[in-house]
Amino acid sequence: MKMHYNLDDRPPFGVLLLYGVQWLAISIPTLVILAQVITSLQLDKAADAVGYLQMMLLITGATQLAQVLWGHKLPLILGPAAVLLVGALASTSAAPGAVPTAMLIGGTVMFIASVAGLFRPIQRLFTPRVVAAVLLLIAFTLLPTIRNLILPAAVLHEAPLRLGFSLGMLMLLFALQPVLRGIWKTTLIIWAMLGGTLLWKLLAGGVETAAVPMFAVPLQQLKFEFVFDPGVVAAFMVCYMVLAINDIGSMQALDQMLKPANMAQRLQRGLSVTALANMVSGLAGVLGPVNYSMSPGVIAASRCASRWTLVPAGIGMMLCGFSPHLTAMFSAIPSVVIGTVLLYVLCAQVATGLLVVYQQSAEVRYEHGLSIGLAVLVGTSVAFLPAEAINTLPQLLRPMLGNGFVVGVLLCLMLEHLVFPKR
Repeated sequence: MKMHYNLDDRPPFGVLLLYGVQWLAISIPTLVILAQVITSLQLDKAADAVGYLQMMLLITGATQLAQVLWGHKLPLILGPAAVLLVGALASTSAAPGAVPTAMLIGGTVMFIASVAGLFRPIQRLFTPRVVAAVLLLIAFTLLPTIRNLILPAAVLHEAPLRLGFSLGMLMLLFALQPVLRGIWKTTLIIWAMLGGTLLWKLLAGGVETAAVPMFAVPLQQLKFEFVFDPGVVAAFMVCYMVLAINDIGSMQALDQMLKPANMAQRLQRGLSVTALANMVSGLAGVLGPVNYSMSPGVIAASRCASRWTLVPAGIGMMLCGFSPHLTAMFSAIPSVVIGTVLLYVLCAQVATGLLVVYQQSAEVRYEHGLSIGLAVLVGTSVAFLPAEAINTLPQLLRPMLGNGFVVGVLLCLMLEHLVFPKR
């Protein structure tokens, strides 16, 4: 796939800012959504919820800069780890300080393992078929999230309007993609966000934002209490094993797509930075970050693989972290627009996953399709399981067996290396 800007290219300043805003617009909604989920269940005061989101933005932004400049040096967007959300929600009955303590311990163990190179053998397990399954699984296991964004349960009466708007916007994006040229084509996602928000405002009466201060430092989050709960720590050890697999899978996906040099060192540095960020997140009492696997889809859609475009995105996250007003502006993007743009991005990711299979494999065998197909189907099925079914699983296994992405990746690894090994 021919890129307009390659890994170490530095686009002109104006283009750099536009790409940075694109990455920022993609990452902010996930931060806002996951922060709202956990604060609605664990926090009582609105001020605490605002501070929680601000601290997540500050840590994620700083980690984004560290990854691009010193870590893996790849165009990977960061966001809060959903698997840690599963662990936190499963530990709501524990003492208030037990979850942050478990995250601090989990991040420390992950950092020691990454520095010692214990994750390096895992890199060899990610063959082109496994990487393709990772890309496809991210797209398919996000379908429940996309469904809830486009048509939340609270507004089912708006189904005709929302579904019609989403389908029309999606068809327009696909129609414009081959027609547009230059900067207009590469920044299509940004204009989709802006234009979709304005159009939805005209159709549905707009989106209101609450009055918030322009500047505030979330000092209330910096209250760490060490509470060691063996059960919670054990559950989070599983979570961090899954997080490490997710991190490796995200970096390996770009290895197949961009072929960067010194990938083993990038992998080790990237895992180390992620682990350090999770240690800091534990001290701050917020969900730690992880590299997102949706990044190849964004790169394929924009044809820009420059890591430098994520520098403005990281700075933007930190600015939002210091400004509740800026955070409110980003969170005002309608969910139906976010869901539609995310669906468009994931379509490009599916295409990238299929290309990985056909371009990187000397011979495409029937067994390859079986390993990828079964992993994607089972992972997607798990993603659509109701919460009541997930809650029947043992608490220690819930973060792993209740995560469709993780189940799919582990199943694909087993099929690729045990059931259908290369002969």
